[in-house]
Amino acid sequence: MPSVFLYFHVHQPFRLGRFSIFHEHNENLRKQYFDRKLNEGYFKKAAEKCYLPTNKILLNNIRETKGKFKVSFSITGTFLEQCEQFEGGEEVLKSFKHLASTGCVEFLNETYYHSLASLYGNRREFWEQVEQHSEKIKEVFGAKPKVFRNTEVIYNNTIAREAEENEYAGILTEGIEHVLGWRSPNYVYRPKGCERIKVVLRNYKLSDDVGYRFSAKWWSEFPLTADKYVSWLKACNGQTINLFMDYETFGEHHWEGSGIFQFLEHFPKEAIKNGLDFLTASETVERYDAVGEIDIPFNLSWADLERDVSAWLGNQLQWTCFKELEGMEDKVKNTKNSELRELWRLLQTSDHLYYLCTKSWADGDVHKHFSPHKDWGPYENFINYMNAIQDLKEEVEKASKEGLERELVWKPQQETETGLR
Repeated sequence: MPSVFLYFHVHQPFRLGRFSIFHEHNENLRKQYFDRKLNEGYFKKAAEKCYLPTNKILLNNIRETKGKFKVSFSITGTFLEQCEQFEGGEEVLKSFKHLASTGCVEFLNETYYHSLASLYGNRREFWEQVEQHSEKIKEVFGAKPKVFRNTEVIYNNTIAREAEENEYAGILTEGIEHVLGWRSPNYVYRPKGCERIKVVLRNYKLSDDVGYRFSAKWWSEFPLTADKYVSWLKACNGQTINLFMDYETFGEHHWEGSGIFQFLEHFPKEAIKNGLDFLTASETVERYDAVGEIDIPFNLSWADLERDVSAWLGNQLQWTCFKELEGMEDKVKNTKNSELRELWRLLQTSDHLYYLCTKSWADGDVHKHFSPHKDWGPYENFINYMNAIQDLKEEVEKASKEGLERELVWKPQQETETGLR
C-alpha cells in the first residue's frame, strides 16, 4: 500500500495600493507602494478562518495519532514578515512553531518573495532569494530545508539540476499527463541530467478532489467524506500518493460550513486505521528509489488548465512588467541600497502578475477572484503596477547617479592624499 505525502503551501503577498505617478512623494516608499490596511485585513481574515483553526486541527491529529500523522509546509518569507508585522501574527506564528516542535512537520524551501526569478536569464537573483528563504526558515523554525519547492511548483530540467547542485535531496512539481504519459504520479522519479536528487509529483486529481471540488454540489462524488476519500487512496498503486494544496483550502476556499474542518479532523485517523502511513517530503525521497527518469525541458507549474507559466506570463501586459523588473537587477544591486533592493523584490512577487491575466472562462474567474481591487480589471491593475515599477526605476536611477557623483568626488581626494604620503 502506498504512503501519503501531504503538503500545504502558505503564502500572503504584500498587495499594492492605488498608486499614481502624480502622487506626492514621501520618504517611505514601501508605504507609498503597498497598502498596509488592505494587507493586514487579508491577513487577519485568513488567520481567523484558516491558519489558527487548521493548525489546531493538525496539532490535535499529530497528538491523537502519537506522531503517525505527518505533514509538510512551504511558507513564504512575505507570509512570515506579515506574521511579524500585523496584529494577531504573533499568535499565528506561535501556532506554526507548536507544529514544528512535534517533529512531525517539515518545512520546504522556495523563493522568499514567491517570485518568478527562476525564469530570469540571470540565475543569480533566483538563488539569492532561495538562500534568503532558507535562512529565514532556520531563524524562525530552527531547521534547514532539505527539499525544494519552487514558486507555484514551477519546474524544468535546469531548475532540478541547479537544486541538486545546491544539495537538495528532492524537488516537487506537477504530475500532469502530458509529462508523465502512461506513467503514474504515485512514484518517485529522477530528473533528467541529475544523479542524486529525486522529483516528487503531485497527484492533481486526488489533490483537487479536496482543494477544488470539496464543496462543489455539482460534483458526482459530493459530499466527500473521510472514509470515501481514504478508500480511493487505498485503491491506488505505487509508492507514494502526493497531495499538494494551498493551505487556504481549509476555511477560506472552502468555508467552515462546507464540512472541510470535519473532513480534516477525521481523514488522518481514518487513513491510519486503514493501514496508510504518512511521510514528510524528505522521508518520501529517502524511503523510495527513483523508478525512472523524467525529462521536462519546458516550464511546468500547477496553475490553470495549461499547467505552464501562462498564469503570470500569458499576455503582453504581464511580459512587459516582468521584463522591466528583470532588467533592473544590476542597477538595483549596484546602488548597495537595501531598501531599494527590498522594494524591487517585493514587486517581483508573482501575485502582481497573476492579477494581470486576461484569460476567460474558469481560469479567468479564479484570477479575478484573487485580485485585491475588485472593481479593477487586468488593464487597471497593469497601470497601477507599472506606475510603481516606473517610480522605483526613477528612485534607482537617482540613487545610482548620487552614488556615481560621490565616487567621482571621493576618488580624486583619495589620490591627492595618497600622493602627499
